[in-house]
Amino acid sequence: MTLWLLFKTFFLTGLLSFGGGYAIIPVIEAEVVKYGWMTTRQFTEIIAVASMSPGPIATNSAIVVGYETAGIAGAVVSAVAMVLPSLAIILIVAAFFSKVNDNRTVKSAFYMLRPIVVGLIAYAAIKFALSSHMIGSLSLHSLSLIIIFFVSLIALSKLKAHPAFVILFAGLAGIALYS
Repeated sequence: MTLWLLFKTFFLTGLLSFGGGYAIIPVIEAEVVKYGWMTTRQFTEIIAVASMSPGPIATNSAIVVGYETAGIAGAVVSAVAMVLPSLAIILIVAAFFSKVNDNRTVKSAFYMLRPIVVGLIAYAAIKFALSSHMIGSLSLHSLSLIIIFFVSLIALSKLKAHPAFVILFAGLAGIALYS
């Protein structure tokens, strides 16, 4: 029963995940907490690990949730369920893309999805920051996290630093500050 519920949950999540992994994180969190597979705090920790791991964050988090819920079988079922809708949709779209590529309605629909995707990503970032106690109680710890955030943001946006170097810098800063 648990494997079926994992499959159903992540298949539907994968089917409705527009805008990439970060945009769908609030949906995954709601499902995971609703079924009692883990708490919001536990899920936040999984997102931190999944975002640093190679591959799509939504699939990585689904695999960890599946593993924590039902072991190896749960991880496999969750991964397949999360990827299956995208694979099917991509194969169908690829078959018909040349026919609808210049369709004005299709272009308009995708254009209107952009603000929704930005909103979902912003919501996930704010919720992640609030649940990790980065915002709220201003301690030396939270202040250092905020400084690392802004330095990373400036390095990416103004200095055009490669994201790998920014991640490396943030990791080294974390080691220096918290070891």
